[in-house]
Amino acid sequence: MLVPDPEQIAYVNARLIDPASGLDAPGAVVTLGGEIQAVGPNLFPEGVPDDFKMIDCAGHVLCPGLIDMRVFVGEPGAEHQETLATASQAAAAGGVTTIIVMPNTAPVIDDVSLVDFIKRRSRDTALINVHPMAALTKGLNGEELTEMGLLREAGAVGFTDGRRSVTNSRLMRNALAYASNFDAVVVHHAEDPTLAENGAMNEGELAARLGLNGVPSAAETIMVHRDLALVELTGARYHLSQVSCAAALKAVEKAKADGLNVTCAVSAHHLCLNENDVGEYRTFFKTNPPLRAENDRHAMVEGLASGAIDVVVSSHDPQAPENKRLPFADAAPGTVGLETLLIATLEQYHAGHMDLITALKSLTSSPADILGFPVGRLKPGAPADMLLFDVDRPTVVDSAQLKSKSKNTPFDGRRFQGRVLRTIVGGKTVFEDDQSDARPN
Repeated sequence: MLVPDPEQIAYVNARLIDPASGLDAPGAVVTLGGEIQAVGPNLFPEGVPDDFKMIDCAGHVLCPGLIDMRVFVGEPGAEHQETLATASQAAAAGGVTTIIVMPNTAPVIDDVSLVDFIKRRSRDTALINVHPMAALTKGLNGEELTEMGLLREAGAVGFTDGRRSVTNSRLMRNALAYASNFDAVVVHHAEDPTLAENGAMNEGELAARLGLNGVPSAAETIMVHRDLALVELTGARYHLSQVSCAAALKAVEKAKADGLNVTCAVSAHHLCLNENDVGEYRTFFKTNPPLRAENDRHAMVEGLASGAIDVVVSSHDPQAPENKRLPFADAAPGTVGLETLLIATLEQYHAGHMDLITALKSLTSSPADILGFPVGRLKPGAPADMLLFDVDRPTVVDSAQLKSKSKNTPFDGRRFQGRVLRTIVGGKTVFEDDQSDARPN
């Protein structure tokens, strides 16, 4: 039986940005099926052939689809907070074409069958690419390593205990050494739980005024130094899942200068917010790690601009209303962020802190390189996962309009510049803004 050729689509009149190659120029992209076939200026000197479907991008930015390396999803076990389907809808609306889901589910993703479940379930229900990270320790209990080799073969793209830190240094050393045998990346949430115990926000004058227990930045810095010493000992690949304070970032910068195979990420909300945003016990601003002092926030922005920070993540962590409508000390930490990842990162570009290629690199080619994915770049033969967005159009975040099941955004009512117009996965449009001026012809 003959199968018809996939539809060829020409995205014309675009501002092409490919951070992997440094491209920022007007031009066009041609996709054939699920792959990019051609990229560049003057692809159609005599006009687009009639047998192509043509989409006029109206001069807007066309770049690789975003990759979010830190996403918590409630499925399995807490589907009332988020499912793979609703998370994928939120991601598509935010221009995210690939998400990496954390193993903090019920049951925990610490077995081959759970990795397989996530892969099959996402194939059946998700609009975008979904890849699981497997647990570093069984049950996330920090006592016994998982079968990392089998989990890697099953499709786990890395190993992490998600929100939890591995405090046993011998176990962490063994994890790093084991992972290095098959070039797997270990992703760690760096926080000394004994220093952070019962802490609700950043330790400092504001926490004291509010009568809340604080989490000192030293809780993060101490664990980062420990981890980096173990990386030096084992030669493993290590990714700090979130950096939030200047002292921890300095340690990472030194490790990189010393030649260690270390990368790190910052959350979009740690680029935009500081401890003062907690205000009068606003629980939607309770995060882990907590929002830090303004000098720490500045250090995060400068680190992203300089390249010391490799990746920006949403740290998407949906929480049901009953988990947030509590006294601040008792409320669950976490914010949703898939739909605001791009526009929150663009705020740093609009503020003049970095150029557009630098901002987009942290969302595209950098995470792709860390994970060893072929996506995150505009080049012939690469998967046709792309994002079309208006870099200047104003957007006001309305939590009621979010596609995520949970609405716990710290950005409700905040004004940003930037709007996703179209999200393409495998050559197919999975989201289109109804106000877009980029239309098929």
